[in-house]
Amino acid sequence: MIKTIIFDFGNVFIDLDIETAFKVTLEKLGISSLPEDIIEINKQYEIGKVTSEEFIDFYVEKFPYLSRTELVDLWNLILKDFPKYRLDFLKQLKDKARYQLILLSNTNELHIDWVKAHVPFYKEFKNYFHQFYLSHEIHLRKPNKDIFEFVLKENELKPNECLFIDDNADNIETAKIMGIHTWHIRPGVDDVVDLFSVKSHLF
Repeated sequence: MIKTIIFDFGNVFIDLDIETAFKVTLEKLGISSLPEDIIEINKQYEIGKVTSEEFIDFYVEKFPYLSRTELVDLWNLILKDFPKYRLDFLKQLKDKARYQLILLSNTNELHIDWVKAHVPFYKEFKNYFHQFYLSHEIHLRKPNKDIFEFVLKENELKPNECLFIDDNADNIETAKIMGIHTWHIRPGVDDVVDLFSVKSHLF
């Protein structure tokens, strides 16, 4: 029986355009693929090991023909709409008070700052969760096993009583290995509001 639902943020509640953002980023930076130093600093930023200022400084030094504003806009290009009907679904879940609700997201300060500025109901959204874990604040990231161990231990959860919802196959695989029930959401195909029809056998 499911007692706790653990949600990802991107492509679960807020829509992302990963493919377009990646393509435009490579074009604007004038590169054909991401070198190792960029991949590494992106990961370090995602777990809060470097500040936003240090992160932008890195890109300014590497791509001096782009301004700080242009680089930040490029970084946030992945973020799209947060349909309000998904917030309404979450509110209904919270009001029923049957499940512990946890958000577990790989994200960073610049993205959250964008969300705060562009999603008027962000505070309301955050308040519907019992726990709200962002990778840059807890210094852990999916799909590493330690972030799931942290959530389970911190909230005294049993894996077989948890459902984890995410759009990333690697994240889902780690959760499965740990005995957590999963739903691998396919952007553009699945929608979190259909949870109880898609996963009816768990409830």
